[in-house]
Amino acid sequence: MRFEVSRDVFRLAQVFTISRGSRTEAQVLTARVSDGAHQGWGECVPYARYGETLESVTAQIEGLPEDVSRAALADLLPAGAARFAVDAALWDLEAKRTGRRAWQLAGLPEPKPEITAYTLSLDTPEKMRAQAAQHAHRPLLKIKLGTPDDMPRLEAVRAGAPDARIIVDANEGWSADVYTDLAPHLVRLGVQLVEQPLPAGEDEALIGLERPVPVCADESCHDRSSLAALKGKYDVINIKLDKTGGLTEALALRDAALAEGYEIMVGCMVGSSLAMAPATLVAQGALITDLDGPLLLAEDRPKPLVFDEAGVHPPERDLWG
Repeated sequence: MRFEVSRDVFRLAQVFTISRGSRTEAQVLTARVSDGAHQGWGECVPYARYGETLESVTAQIEGLPEDVSRAALADLLPAGAARFAVDAALWDLEAKRTGRRAWQLAGLPEPKPEITAYTLSLDTPEKMRAQAAQHAHRPLLKIKLGTPDDMPRLEAVRAGAPDARIIVDANEGWSADVYTDLAPHLVRLGVQLVEQPLPAGEDEALIGLERPVPVCADESCHDRSSLAALKGKYDVINIKLDKTGGLTEALALRDAALAEGYEIMVGCMVGSSLAMAPATLVAQGALITDLDGPLLLAEDRPKPLVFDEAGVHPPERDLWG
């Protein structure tokens, strides 16, 4: 087999801001694997928060042996973006070789659409209210927070979208005291979930903390090896395939987390429909689906995922799997 890696850039529909910074484009890596007769592909987003760069992830993929299999990937690459792109490409290649869909190969029921969150970028309260009003028709909004002045933003979003379900992503920007102080207001405003309120290395403070609004592990949860350290801290885990290292580990993590009593959220980096496609299989029946990456782009892959009132639909054959 032969691997190729290319860098692709997708313009964002508008500036996207979280507590760690802003961006105007999504830079992704596309991995292609060919056996001479068929070609599979996958996408990943190298993430600086986890020490990844476009160059380092490209080198990881290009360093793989030609005869690599999905089963061997976990021994050759750590959980992360490189393994995700290759894992997705190998699933896609197998689907094309066999004429079967990826969900069939994985022994899963046929996937259906799932309602997805739509993310509102961090901004001034006035601008966030305007964003919320523009997207008030969407059933589930995700608010990027994680600053010392979050309450005015939260109030503004609720005023702009009075009927939407709301979840909050603090992106490691709070402390245990901030969560405790905000919790009654989160309840009052109908917030259903808070993602990663504390820095991953400081989340011991969540043990024993009253959590009237469920807390979800994002940066604190990568793959199954993360689960042991989450006990007593979190109620939900966010499965992102860029963190798990692909669909193979994501499905195993989902099953292990459910067995330990966690609820499941399935999230994404800001990428194209190709990156979301495998995640739609993991998102089936999840408490929260957050696969809105393509909705934040000004451009997408050919044959992109369909988003409508039913949610995000699983991919067609022409896209992936």
